[in-house]
This record gives sequence, structure tokens and C-alpha cells, in this order.
Amino acid sequence: MNAVTIPNFGELLAEHLDAMPPEAYPYMLSQLERTAADRYRGWADAVPEHRAGLLECAAREDEIADRVEALFPPSEAHRALVKTAIPAARDTYYQVFSEYSPIEQMTIQANAERQGAGAWQNLKQAYPELGEQLDELSAIELQSADYLDAILA
Repeated sequence: MNAVTIPNFGELLAEHLDAMPPEAYPYMLSQLERTAADRYRGWADAVPEHRAGLLECAAREDEIADRVEALFPPSEAHRALVKTAIPAARDTYYQVFSEYSPIEQMTIQANAERQGAGAWQNLKQAYPELGEQLDELSAIELQSADYLDAILA
């Protein structure tokens, strides 16, 4: 087993996130959540003994994305901008996992979920009127982190 290195995903993805206008930032995050959902579906196939739980994690990622898109409806211009940016951001995100086994990848993802929970909290400064909804997004992220921690223990 390799020594697992946990990156700071905010720093890792900064060039992609910083390229977004502030109004497009939440939508960009929502699309990153969808890439995480895809990762969970891949792990569900790779680690079938945890398939049901991993698919629940994928569903939570999609739920977060759906909620964000409802809270911050993107303009067509922002949809187009994010559509062009997401492949490179996804590739940067996926590269972190490339040298690790599925179990090691899930160790990284558990930490990524906790970082994601923090990202929603950070948005409360810009959108204090959405504090409760952002807290809910953080809680959903933590459910997946807790699930991963439980199966990895």
C-alpha cells in the first residue's frame, strides 16, 4: 500500500476555480460534485461489497449539485464557461487518485468530502442569507465522509 497523500483540493483546483467569476463559482462547484459522483459509481463497481453505500454517496453528490443549481441558477454564459472549464478541473482532480488503489482513493475522498463541507461554509460570507442551506450542503458532504471513514476503519 502506498503512503496516501491528501492534497488541499482548494489549492489543487485554484487555477480552475479562480478563473470563474464569483457568480459562476457555485455552479462550478456543483459540477465538480458531479465528477465526484462519477468517482463513487466507479468505486461501487471496483469494490462491490460496498456497492450500495458507495452508490448512496454518489446520489448525495448529485443531490448537492442539484441543490446548488437550484440555489444559484447559472446563466447560459456561466453554463458555457463551466462546461469548457470542467474537463481540465476534473482531470486535475482525478490525477490525484491515479496512483492509488480504490481503497486508498476512498481514503483521499473522505478527506475531500470534509474539505467540500468547508467550502460550503466559506460561501456563507458571500451569501449569508443562504446560511441554512449551505449548512445542509456541508452536512450532506459529511455523511459521505463518515460513511467512507466507517468502511475504511
